[in-house]
Amino acid sequence: MAQQRSKIKKTEKKGNQVRETKWVWTIVGMLLFFLGLLTWHYRAGIVYYFRVATSKDKSLSKEAKYDIRNIEIMSRHDDKVFGIDVSTYQEVIDWQQVNTINDQFPIDFVFIRATMGEKGVDDRFGRNWAKIHNRAILRGAYHYFRPNENSVRQARNFIRKVKLQAGDLPPVLDIEEHPRHQSMDSLKVGLKRWLDEVETHYKVKPILYSGDKFYSDFLEKEFAGYTLWIANYNFWVENPKEHWTFWQFSEKGTVRGIRGNVDLNIYNGKIEELEELLIPFK
Repeated sequence: MAQQRSKIKKTEKKGNQVRETKWVWTIVGMLLFFLGLLTWHYRAGIVYYFRVATSKDKSLSKEAKYDIRNIEIMSRHDDKVFGIDVSTYQEVIDWQQVNTINDQFPIDFVFIRATMGEKGVDDRFGRNWAKIHNRAILRGAYHYFRPNENSVRQARNFIRKVKLQAGDLPPVLDIEEHPRHQSMDSLKVGLKRWLDEVETHYKVKPILYSGDKFYSDFLEKEFAGYTLWIANYNFWVENPKEHWTFWQFSEKGTVRGIRGNVDLNIYNGKIEELEELLIPFK
């Protein structure tokens, strides 16, 4: 009887081991399957990554891993228009080399930071603005809004510094910060004052830039009528929402002529539609 029970236990143990082995191989198989799908999905970026990793050209990005997603996004939307935005953080830019993203996707527009708050001026703005003027790239200027400073004085700071011309993109208001000493309702009043002051001066409706969550949580109800430029770097977001006119999809872009990273953007439409946004010729 004891021998029989021992045989039964051995049989059961062996059966359990077989089942455990099957589960392990099932899980391994599923992981390999999903890894294969992910590799195929991001194949263009992965090829670029290994090309950069083995390249002797040290000017290429040291953080090429970020380009995997960037290239996939741009490949997916190659019927749209691509651009960048820059500020003093990009230091001195060689604008003659600024033509493509990852040496393959044409740059058709650039937004340049001009001012911050009531008195701040980006120390690279004048140079960047002048250098891009004679390039076949559309240009626009943006103001970084400081919630705890007077909104009208901020608008006048931008107006003093930025001389927009026919053919330029509309002015941009960049709002990302929460106010420290006022309510969100008060902030919205200030934003509207900036937008109205700038629209009155340039005779064109400004563009509103913000993060996806910041916009949806606080601004959507009152500012839905503005042309939107939305930042969302979520790895799993691969398409712009319908109401995003511009989508800033990465802050880790690679552009020859710019040292380090640069923000990447997609205009959610054709070049002809983008040109309709420009300040008109009289």
